[in-house]
Amino acid sequence: MNIIGPTLIVSKNLVLKNINKIKSKAEKNGIRFRPHFKTHQSAEIGEWLRDLGVNCITVSSIRMAECFAKVGWTDITIAFPVNLLEIKKINKLAKTIQLNLLIESIEAARTLEEKLKHSVKVWINIDTGYHRDGIEWNKIERIIQIASYIHNAKKMHLTGILTHAGHSYKAKTRTEILAVHEDTINKMVQLQEELKLEGYNNLQISVGDTPTSSVADDFSLVDEIRPGNFVFYDLKQVQIGSCSEEEIAIRLACPVITKYDERSEILVDGGAIHLSKDFIVDEEGRTIYGYISQPLDKEFSKVKNTYVSAISQEHGTIKTNNKNFFQKINVGDIIYIIPVHACLTTNLMSKLTTLSGKEIQATCK
Repeated sequence: MNIIGPTLIVSKNLVLKNINKIKSKAEKNGIRFRPHFKTHQSAEIGEWLRDLGVNCITVSSIRMAECFAKVGWTDITIAFPVNLLEIKKINKLAKTIQLNLLIESIEAARTLEEKLKHSVKVWINIDTGYHRDGIEWNKIERIIQIASYIHNAKKMHLTGILTHAGHSYKAKTRTEILAVHEDTINKMVQLQEELKLEGYNNLQISVGDTPTSSVADDFSLVDEIRPGNFVFYDLKQVQIGSCSEEEIAIRLACPVITKYDERSEILVDGGAIHLSKDFIVDEEGRTIYGYISQPLDKEFSKVKNTYVSAISQEHGTIKTNNKNFFQKINVGDIIYIIPVHACLTTNLMSKLTTLSGKEIQATCK
């Protein structure tokens, strides 16, 4: 593999292991596995999932839905409240695939019913604690009002209630992740029961986030899960207990530009436009933009006392107290960085390279 600039390396074997881990949970619980494609945004990696039996997917935008519809995906949920300004694109997609939309206001429901030309499935978007979007789960009257309107509409089929427990990312331990999971499921089941009392007997429950999907085992009370980050994982997921470092399937390979002996620092070609500016804070209070590891084709080994301490637009500064590592690294070598946030790193890089050297484009960029 000829690396001359920042290059995002992916291990297909690790990705497949990560997929199978979550897929097997869905199968054991007898529920639908609808993975989110926003992390990889790749038709190629989508095929890895399809080869394992996945036949329905989640995306985060109409643009991404269009992209994956072009490569043969026919059952797509846009897991973000519907943008009514995109009605022409919605109609075009709904004509050719099973399109599933999120609604959280009566205004959106009315506008869709008026302007839709083809039928769509609709999920009511519920907030169970993340507070980014969705109707608060206990606003029963409002939810019933929307459910009633959709139920009586001709072009919308009310399918169920959907939530994203994004606050699981704020957890600090596996125990806290499980607490979010249990709280989310309890709220969604309570809401489902309330809707049953109003005559809505067959509404499904959809949940989706990588931490709870990775840590929890019991999903028997829901109908589908929609994790996304799990295909690659990252340091944030490790920090909160969602995965192990050995499960992280990507590295940003960066050329060494220069070394500073007096500061024990290494400057690499790879900065904010490659890694993003997301960071974690370690136990010593240090800001970490990435850890350093051996190449992915080696046995996993994080380099001790070595991390990305600062980033500018194009460059990263690696701080190390590991004298052996510092002495072994030469200008022109390649250093492998474990990203803090896989989704943003992949989006910024737009292309991945497998260990065999095959380039994979992020199709939806």
